[in-house]
Amino acid sequence: MSQIRHGLGLCSCLSLPVEMVVLRAGLCPGLTEDMIQLLRDNGIRTVVDFVSSDLEDVAQKCSLSYKALVAVRRVLLAQFSAFPANGADLYEELKSSTAILPTGSPSLDQLLDSGLYTGEVMELMGAPGTGKTQVCLGIAASVSLGLKQHVLFLDSTGGFTASRLYQMLQAQTEDEEEQLEALQRVQVQRVFNIYKVLRALQELRDRLSQQVLSSVGPLKVVVLDSVSAVIYPLLGGRQSEGLALMMQLSRELKTLAREFSLAVVVTNQVTRDSSSGSLKPALGRSWSFVPSTRVLLESKEGPWERSSTQRAASLAKSPRQPAGIQVELDIGNGDVLDPSLVTRTEGL
Repeated sequence: MSQIRHGLGLCSCLSLPVEMVVLRAGLCPGLTEDMIQLLRDNGIRTVVDFVSSDLEDVAQKCSLSYKALVAVRRVLLAQFSAFPANGADLYEELKSSTAILPTGSPSLDQLLDSGLYTGEVMELMGAPGTGKTQVCLGIAASVSLGLKQHVLFLDSTGGFTASRLYQMLQAQTEDEEEQLEALQRVQVQRVFNIYKVLRALQELRDRLSQQVLSSVGPLKVVVLDSVSAVIYPLLGGRQSEGLALMMQLSRELKTLAREFSLAVVVTNQVTRDSSSGSLKPALGRSWSFVPSTRVLLESKEGPWERSSTQRAASLAKSPRQPAGIQVELDIGNGDVLDPSLVTRTEGL
């Protein structure tokens, strides 16, 4: 198995909409629960609401210290404002921090221009049964066994199957000790709502920030299967709060990837476009800016062997490759067909 290889790539660093960041305790020093409640009672709920308010007026209405409000605003502006950087510095940072991780699938690696890039979010999208979880398990097997790196697998659907992961490891090595060691490098957390996902990511951030790695090990990949399962229930009647939580999740994922040089993999559902009838990713335009790379998985009809499950993987978005490239995957037994660039897809 190939080792981690340093590589280059164009990085999409699009800013998340700060107007969606909800004020919460711990966002910055001095921002307490009591202060947040007083601000909410006066219609100030987000960072933009706060920094654009007349603080003298807010201090009087909320009976808060003007100096304390100014101090909080100064920290929020420093935290959420964009600071300029030149291209040469960004290029050098990219060279020193980016690694490319093999997915365990040669054809998928070719589609992704050699594999998963650390510092980025990669999305696998597709209808139910198209193999999204299987690909995630294949990535976990490749990284834990071949690279001896740790994987955090956040399971929001109950789709993680240890026996299936073990099958994939057995297909790669006959050494039982290596198989068991690789299984131990995959940490699984069941997260069946957005709040558990955010809590798990915050705990991970705290451990990585404090360099407390005993429970995580040399972590390189975070998998969230699936992101749509925890966000969809929030996009009903109280849509503004749902969007705010979705943006908070996207910020956590992108920040973790960038600050700690992790490869983040998420799965997403697809819907049918009402006008064209083509498949499109779920969660809408607000989420579309989060993943740097998007791969569409589809079932592929044909006279395949019964033991194989054929899938087509199409590149819908990439900072390195032209969109529309498609390869054939065989995820039935953990084996992968030779890369085959067949066609270009439209409508994504």
